[in-house]
Amino acid sequence: MHQYWFFIGDFPIRAYGTLFALAFILGVGVTLYFAKAEGKSQYMDVFMDLAPLLLISGIVGARFWQVFFFDWAFYRTYPGEIIAIWHGGLSIQGGVIGALLAGGIYVWYKKLPFWELADLAAPGLMLAQSIGRDANLMNGDAFGGPTGGNFGLLYPEGTIARDTFGDQPLWPAEVWEGQVDVIIFALLVILRLRKWPSGTIFLLYMTLYNLSRFFLEGLRGDSPRFLFNWTAAQWSSMAFVGVSLVLLAWRIWRDRQPKVV
Repeated sequence: MHQYWFFIGDFPIRAYGTLFALAFILGVGVTLYFAKAEGKSQYMDVFMDLAPLLLISGIVGARFWQVFFFDWAFYRTYPGEIIAIWHGGLSIQGGVIGALLAGGIYVWYKKLPFWELADLAAPGLMLAQSIGRDANLMNGDAFGGPTGGNFGLLYPEGTIARDTFGDQPLWPAEVWEGQVDVIIFALLVILRLRKWPSGTIFLLYMTLYNLSRFFLEGLRGDSPRFLFNWTAAQWSSMAFVGVSLVLLAWRIWRDRQPKVV
């Protein structure tokens, strides 16, 4: 684990930032690949136009969610840390919400098919999230709690994980989440081999990711806990799963209705 790859003078090239950028580039690349492979090349320019908007809105949403929903007690005490995204603290769930809001407004204004575009974007988004967890690992954030034994990750000095728990092995929560994300990515790719009602792939992504996030979040050691001893991410996950399943049932029901000629 290295927070910095190297320095240019006094300027650090951070592992977190470079892996975050790689996640974004590869996520967009996978989306463009599916658009071309499935004969929907007309959407490639749409995604290229959307990419900067989704990046900015995703970062804003991710930081907002982290600061005000996940760890407001800390940021209220240290307000100067609110803008310090290079220290980590970007909520994937908030990033998805921010990108959805901005992207939804864009496609509504351009009169584009929202669910079809969302389905194309889902696998690339899942891959990007997996790489993003590698960024968390290198930065020493999004860490697990103590394992209570000799098994686990021992973070180096200077990381938030080491400052929080000291010389204790921690559950590899972000590593396991990244691995589960790869499995979900593969499942979404396989599901794209057949035709589904529009919105199915995206809503399955939302359901599967948030279900896995709910259970893995129980290992986390960096999040305050609330009712039922759940973290804010667990509460967010259950809300997203509920909404996604309702929307998924609606999309399937709507697809099965007789078509009016």
